[in-house]
Amino acid sequence: MSNIESGRMGISEERIRRLAAFYACADADLIDALCAIARERRGQFWWDGYRGLLPPAFLDIAELEHHAVRMRSLQALSIPGLFQTEAYARALFNSAVPPFPPEEVDLRVEHRMRRRAILEGEDPPRFDAIVHEAALRMRFGGRKVARAQLEHLMEIAQWPHVTLRVVTFASENFVEVTQPVLYAAAVVPQLDTVQLDTPFGGCYLDAEAELRRHRMLLDIAQGLSLDVDESRRLIHDIARDL
Repeated sequence: MSNIESGRMGISEERIRRLAAFYACADADLIDALCAIARERRGQFWWDGYRGLLPPAFLDIAELEHHAVRMRSLQALSIPGLFQTEAYARALFNSAVPPFPPEEVDLRVEHRMRRRAILEGEDPPRFDAIVHEAALRMRFGGRKVARAQLEHLMEIAQWPHVTLRVVTFASENFVEVTQPVLYAAAVVPQLDTVQLDTPFGGCYLDAEAELRRHRMLLDIAQGLSLDVDESRRLIHDIARDL
């Protein structure tokens, strides 16, 4: 059991169902979701091609997004990764301290661009993004890159499965968020996950208390933000002034 829990060995669908019966778990949806995960194999998905080339966190976030049925994000200083243009992403990766080798920057940018496919497929998950005005006014990569990023953001904001709202500088209430927050809702709520970007790498939370806390944080931020039409107008005005 300790080897399974630590990920040192896999678990079969048959064993999951036997354990569920042993522990008297009657939640058929949860059991089916766990069995679906157990049927997955290394090398099955596109991100496996980056194994050993990029840090494991890159594989983790791609897998989390792939399985999500809905995502909610809150970002204060940069545009959500799935909304970034190639030039904007490259500017971010080139600002790392110490700097990455050019070939690693290329790999990181390529990986980020491939992640965007999750929103461009036939059945994309719903994505509700809240971005602070500060992120919109950052000129990462220079004026040209920043303007192109905002124009791309306005295009994405019109997709039917994307909702984009902006918290403005004029907001009189404080939203306590110092790092990007991503709430990934799974096919069953027991598998929901919160991902936090920190200076030390990604942090993943799945305890019910933490999930509830971050749902509340996102609800508060949404209540303080502009509506979708006002948000698009603000983004347009900021892009026009660049």
